[in-house]
Amino acid sequence: MPTLAAHGRLIRLTVLVFALFALAFLGGGGLLVWLGGSPYYLVAGLMLLATAWLLWRRPLHAFWLYIVLLAGTMVWSVIEVGLDGWQLVPRLDLWIVLGLWLALPWVPNRLSTTHGAVKLAREVTLLRIVLLLAAALLVYGVFFRPAPGTLEGSLAEATAPGNQAAHFAPRDWSAYGHSGYGDRYAPLSQITPANVARLERAWEFHTGDFKGSGDPDEMANEVTPLKANGMLYICTPHNIVIALDPDTGRERWRFNPRINRDASHYQHMICRGVAYYDAAAYGRTAADSPAVSECPRRIYAPTADATLVAVNADTGQPCTRFGQRGVVDLKAGQGAIKRGALNPTSPPVVTNRILVASASVTDNDSTNEPSGVILGFDIDSGKLVWNWDSGNPDETTPLPPGRQYVRNSPNSWSVSSVDERLGLVYIPMGNQTPDIWGGNRKQPAERFSSSIVALDIASGKLRWVYQTVHHDLWDMDIGAQPTLVDLDRPEGRVPALVAPTKRGDVYVLDRRTGRLLVPAPERPVPQGAAKGDWTAPTQPFSALSFAPEKPLRETDMWGSSPLDQLVCRIQFRRHRYEGIFTPPSVKGSLVYPGNYGVFDWGGVAIDPVRQVMIANPNYMAFRSRLIPREEGVERDNNGSEMGIQPMTGTPFGVILRPFLSPLGIPCQAPPWGYMAAVDLRTMKKIWMHRNGTIRDSAPLPVPVPLGVPSLGGPMVTAGGVAFMSATLDYYLRAYDVKTGRQLWRDRLPAGGQATPMSYVSERTGRQYVVVMAGGHGSLGTKLGDSLIAYALPAGQQR
Repeated sequence: MPTLAAHGRLIRLTVLVFALFALAFLGGGGLLVWLGGSPYYLVAGLMLLATAWLLWRRPLHAFWLYIVLLAGTMVWSVIEVGLDGWQLVPRLDLWIVLGLWLALPWVPNRLSTTHGAVKLAREVTLLRIVLLLAAALLVYGVFFRPAPGTLEGSLAEATAPGNQAAHFAPRDWSAYGHSGYGDRYAPLSQITPANVARLERAWEFHTGDFKGSGDPDEMANEVTPLKANGMLYICTPHNIVIALDPDTGRERWRFNPRINRDASHYQHMICRGVAYYDAAAYGRTAADSPAVSECPRRIYAPTADATLVAVNADTGQPCTRFGQRGVVDLKAGQGAIKRGALNPTSPPVVTNRILVASASVTDNDSTNEPSGVILGFDIDSGKLVWNWDSGNPDETTPLPPGRQYVRNSPNSWSVSSVDERLGLVYIPMGNQTPDIWGGNRKQPAERFSSSIVALDIASGKLRWVYQTVHHDLWDMDIGAQPTLVDLDRPEGRVPALVAPTKRGDVYVLDRRTGRLLVPAPERPVPQGAAKGDWTAPTQPFSALSFAPEKPLRETDMWGSSPLDQLVCRIQFRRHRYEGIFTPPSVKGSLVYPGNYGVFDWGGVAIDPVRQVMIANPNYMAFRSRLIPREEGVERDNNGSEMGIQPMTGTPFGVILRPFLSPLGIPCQAPPWGYMAAVDLRTMKKIWMHRNGTIRDSAPLPVPVPLGVPSLGGPMVTAGGVAFMSATLDYYLRAYDVKTGRQLWRDRLPAGGQATPMSYVSERTGRQYVVVMAGGHGSLGTKLGDSLIAYALPAGQQR
């Protein structure tokens, strides 16, 4: 019997490779079985090790054993995941590669030579047949089976009149979400499904504002431009306000508030947008106020220094009659706070007489953060008119000198909506930080975390509140701007509020009263919080939901090969997981959906005429692990919300990370991102398609259409076209609102983690679609400074 040395280098290498893979499967597979997982990997390791031994002792047996292993793996894979092609890939790819290595001529020929008369023709032929069957299974599953979650449908056309917010011009985009309603709907029909493929770049503008030394990891250009007053208005991550010509992209003016750039103190460096106010739209003239005389049209912009600045929308000069020479300090009444602890990343809400402002605080840093107070300022003077503090909700009269707001009360970091006809502003509330342990939270703050709050515009008094998560321990605060729409229902037309959430449920409320229009019954959820904490026994589950249809299972684990899939299975078994709302733990818990959310600050777009909601749900699991204080807790990141978070003032720190394989690939199977539509007349999903490729997040730039996460939101037009740029690959895409079919895309120079907008030029009549390609540090997309406008070719607007 020949020895291993007699086989030559090729066979020795083959045996060594098979043996090393076998040992990896034996070790990992044994651990997985010990944790209560699938025995497949242990059995496969044993068979692979036996194959390696037989390759130099009895080649005929080696080939038969590998054929059995490959065929058995195919059967096991189909039993686990059916014909889902992308789930089959990591179960079969390594075995196909190893099988090809055995089936190609050089290995059988070398074995025949070293073993004399041994003939392997039959075995090799059979192995090649099984390999073809495995490859055919993959091809069928990948290319001919719909992705999980896919829903094919078509929207029936509607002719109902759409609702319109007060005080806005339909051809402009005068507020963050187009109007105070936050519907991200452009009532423009020049661009249609029939001609959108002809869109071309009209102009590109570069802000020149880039990440600097010491800037936090979460540096992001999330701005949605405004179009008003014959100009475009944007802000940059360092809060520079720029006005542009809407037809050429040429800079008109620039205002730099010169914030403190010692950015090591900031958790974020973000500006989502500015607010625009036109006194004439409210029938006001220079005779009404000296402030109107000085600045009849104004831009209100937040800064990372926790101020609001007011500048003349015509010239970019400060409106000196507002606050202190154009600046209002949001830190007043907060007591001693460190720089960066209060940071307004979103634009304020503009109304006739009141400017409503809020700010983010540092997540998971301590229990002694600034108050999350909501502030109502006089629109002209910047004088504080009211304050609504969720820690002291009944006292809205401005605090007297010497008094302070309640420390660490829940805040609002996103964009609010407003219905001036009803006299209400709708605030999406965050959590009382830290997010992951809440044993010391008390009423009344508990009542307002992760809720929608309706406040009286004039007085700041609470009108109603609806809470979407009780005692939130998962950072499921409401990041999306609530969208206001008048819905046709059996009882008639109802003024509604649509609130998408990180957990995936969409809450539909009567915006007059907070009454549910879509049922959201309370259901039991997992219990067993960490020491000193507690969990709510039930949570409200909306009947309109994009939450995962089922909890994660071990069979949902993914990877690029069986090896990293095995590691993901081991991680899954090592963490506590009982479905959504599994409490945080010292052992480590899986959070699915993760705290980036099914829906985050990008919100949804609603066509009020068709009464359809366009959304971009995401599905990414995260993991958290509580660290007992006595073990030592020290932040390990540059301002990021990931990694070790200190949670000072609690018994624990916490480690927060995405649930990824050792290769940085999501541990749960794709798709991870979709585009979807809901008929709001029936509250039924119409279509849902995976969206985006891994071109810009994989080691090789291959545009595999797995459906990738997105951060940012969609925009929809009266022409029946929706646009979105927020995916991890660098594209602006257009979709048919009726069917969800992708109609067009264009490559962006950087990540497009922003929400596009659209307007019509007064001078040329062209409809433009504009998007910021600025990237996002926390997601790892390429940073940039490009604002890009698209339009149909001149003379082809029909």
